[in-house]
Amino acid sequence: MMLRAVIRRASSRGSSASGLGKSLQSSRVAASSQSFHSVSATESLVPRGSHARSFHRRSCPGCSECSRSVFSSYQGTALQRWVRPFSSDSGDVVEAVVPHMGESITDGTLANFLKKPGDRVEADEAIAQIETDKVTIDIASPASGVIQEYLVKEGDTVEPGNKIAIISKSADAVSHVAPSEKTPEKPAAKPSPPAEKPKVETTKVAEKPKASSPPPPPRQSAKEPQLPPKDRERRVPMTRLRKRVATRLKDSQNTFALLTTFNEVDMTNLMKLRSQYKDAFFEKHGVKLGLMSGFIKAAVSALQHQPVVNAVIDGDDIIYRDYVDISIAVGTSKGLVVPVIRDADKMNFADIEKTINSLAKKANEGTISIDEMAGGSFTVSNGGVYGSLISTPIINPPQSAILGMHSIVQRPMVVGGNVVPRPMMYVALTYDHRLIDGREAVYFLRRIKDVVEDPQRLLLDI
Repeated sequence: MMLRAVIRRASSRGSSASGLGKSLQSSRVAASSQSFHSVSATESLVPRGSHARSFHRRSCPGCSECSRSVFSSYQGTALQRWVRPFSSDSGDVVEAVVPHMGESITDGTLANFLKKPGDRVEADEAIAQIETDKVTIDIASPASGVIQEYLVKEGDTVEPGNKIAIISKSADAVSHVAPSEKTPEKPAAKPSPPAEKPKVETTKVAEKPKASSPPPPPRQSAKEPQLPPKDRERRVPMTRLRKRVATRLKDSQNTFALLTTFNEVDMTNLMKLRSQYKDAFFEKHGVKLGLMSGFIKAAVSALQHQPVVNAVIDGDDIIYRDYVDISIAVGTSKGLVVPVIRDADKMNFADIEKTINSLAKKANEGTISIDEMAGGSFTVSNGGVYGSLISTPIINPPQSAILGMHSIVQRPMVVGGNVVPRPMMYVALTYDHRLIDGREAVYFLRRIKDVVEDPQRLLLDI
């Protein structure tokens, strides 16, 4: 307001440019001195300390030198107070965080670190692995640089967004790694002398309850049978995948009315078909013709003949599925995973074999995703690859049935009134008896037997 008044006064009087400059300069000084006096009176901007005291001593009304020096001192103080928090972050340091792990996964366990502090990493290179209830997820480096330190330890539970590691993008980051490794030694050396006193105190406190407790438990346990020495035992924490599998299988037993029916299948014709066309099949499609695709096609045909096996109970309702998504149980070193073959009813033998090979490879490498294991209306488990002769598989919730395949064994069979050796396989169907009656279960397994023993039925749809 004072500047506008001076400008209007100077323009009305027709003063020269120099007079206007002098009036503007004096008005700036007056305005700055008034504003700084108001600040000193309220003490809202200038921090308490030496700057505030020098401000009171040096601020003189109408003195341009004092106001200029005070302004410079205040400006330096303000810049220090507001710039200092951001000056340490020069854009050289980045943080690796836990990525989104899926809709149904809220946390995971940090399984292991793939890199050590001080190692050089490239952008998008995996530095750690997180184990979830279903899959193992890699944590990638957000930028190229050197790992300074890890913020968590192996075995810690982490959630999406948690910070895992600090990575320096500069080439001189190796020099920062050595201090980071030495830093734990310095704080460890400082508390070491006082740590002796609490040890003595804790022992004293621990001795009092021992003296006050008359019946010691070790004396009573001496009468019991002696257990093997603890040095011959190993305690290993259970993986999250194993915990999840155990929980789901126990829930399956507690929820479903499990019942298993068995049958035996003559594998002669299917094995003859595979040996006859395996070379031409591999030459055209690039994958081997296995027995698994034959059982998948047989399961699809059986599910279409018995839709209730493909259904599921939901509260007081029954949900009938008009699609066939078959899950395949794959055993890995980390646990059992069940990837899904989508729309298996629309696939031929080659498509099924390619999908099985791709999913099995991902499962063994630990790169399978959550989406590739979600859903599934029916499960096929092949325990025969491990030599199992017969078993009772457990339903994979929320499905209603599971087919168990077993090893092929030459057994004497009566064919046309003669006893001949035949490659036989026992098959088992475990089903939820609340939904599926024994009649439908036996018809389902009988359809599996008919299609596998005579694959030409698939061509004629009979």
